[in-house]
Amino acid sequence: MSLRITQVDAFTDRPFAGNPAAVCFLPAPADPGWMQNVAREMNLAETAFLVARPDGYDLRWFTPAVEVDLCGHATLASAHVLWEDGHLPATAQARFHTKSGLLTADRRGAWIELDFPATPVHAASPPPGLTDALRARPTFVGRSRFDVFVELDDETTVRGLAPDLGALSRIDARGVIVTSRAAPDQEYDFVSRFFAPQSGVPEDPVTGSAHCALAPYWAAQLGRMELAGYQTSSRGGLVRVRLQGERVRLGGQAVTVLRGELCDAGESRSPE
Repeated sequence: MSLRITQVDAFTDRPFAGNPAAVCFLPAPADPGWMQNVAREMNLAETAFLVARPDGYDLRWFTPAVEVDLCGHATLASAHVLWEDGHLPATAQARFHTKSGLLTADRRGAWIELDFPATPVHAASPPPGLTDALRARPTFVGRSRFDVFVELDDETTVRGLAPDLGALSRIDARGVIVTSRAAPDQEYDFVSRFFAPQSGVPEDPVTGSAHCALAPYWAAQLGRMELAGYQTSSRGGLVRVRLQGERVRLGGQAVTVLRGELCDAGESRSPE
């Protein structure tokens, strides 16, 4: 059986920037091992799998190595494909049932706005080996629900970071968020990078779920509920954030770059 698969660059308005994700629509729930194999074959930070249901879509995300509980850019990509390919009317809300609960997406002109749970950061002792792995001295270390969270002195330090990824892979967390306030002349408020060799992603280009921690942290630091963050990977991407209580609105754009077909999809259906 052949299945359509679409590759989308998320959190960008131009091809070959932002964060690429694959989106695959399934006729029925699939075996997790098969989905993991497809994600490994795609070899992108995330591959999203959707199954239609009466009140929206079941959505799961896989890196080349593991299934994850929350992913922003592949959710943005999924919503983009739903509207672009006519699965949903342009004015309809996209509704996703996930391991992190109900997530929604709405079109806002050229932008897509996601409704995600906030994952606030709490101060914590640096994990053993963190400073040596980063090759930089943190000004703050904390933990969110998923990740170690590190603030550095300034944007220049964040951009120039060259961590020891092998050492970072031994940190007990999904990944490591590194951030700082933006330089004064920038059009965004903070910068970040995200390293997740533990999850099979050495450096993620633009990480929506990391902004669920970055939004409440920088809202408290800067005294504003609406902010813009720039993830300074080699591809780069802009994420608008708006804190609303225990939820975060993530705004981004997306561009389709590839449409294809899994020519021999193998056995995708879940075992009875």
